[in-house]
Amino acid sequence: MAVSKFSVCVYCGSRFGTDPAFRAEATALGQVLADEGWQLVYGAGDVGLMGAVANAAQAAGGETFGVIPVHLLSREVGKRDLTAFVVTETMHERKKVMFMNAHAIVVLPGGAGSLDELFEALTWRQLGLHEKPVFLLNTNGYWDPLIALLDHVIAQGFADASLRDYVSVVADVPELRASLRDALS
Repeated sequence: MAVSKFSVCVYCGSRFGTDPAFRAEATALGQVLADEGWQLVYGAGDVGLMGAVANAAQAAGGETFGVIPVHLLSREVGKRDLTAFVVTETMHERKKVMFMNAHAIVVLPGGAGSLDELFEALTWRQLGLHEKPVFLLNTNGYWDPLIALLDHVIAQGFADASLRDYVSVVADVPELRASLRDALS
């Protein structure tokens, strides 16, 4: 990979969700990324959890690499004051550029878009196309139903038990920080 600085791709909601802890953890993650000297790679939006992570990283002096498709520039309020700002033609290109410019994937609470991004990274890992660590930030148990679904898919014979090895569940940002540090070694 051509990425030299340790870079973390963050998939998360373009909304804040109903639990104030989601926003607090997104902000804490942005601060941690900057404190550690890790670059944030994300969807370049200035709304919801995306904006919270990016604004916190920037406020702490961190590097930010945002990727947004042209059709979402106004909807997600494309954040043009990033260290790097890339506009793509399609969502598929967005996901590819984000993925290719990161060493690790972190998924915060989010909706269908975040699930799409997670499952693409998880599928690619299952197929042996990458070995990047994938983390679910399970703020207040947000991802518990998804984790149960993955276990159900395995129990029903539609995936090998190794599927669960491809995603690490962390409870909060301090645990995520430690896990990302471990991924560096």
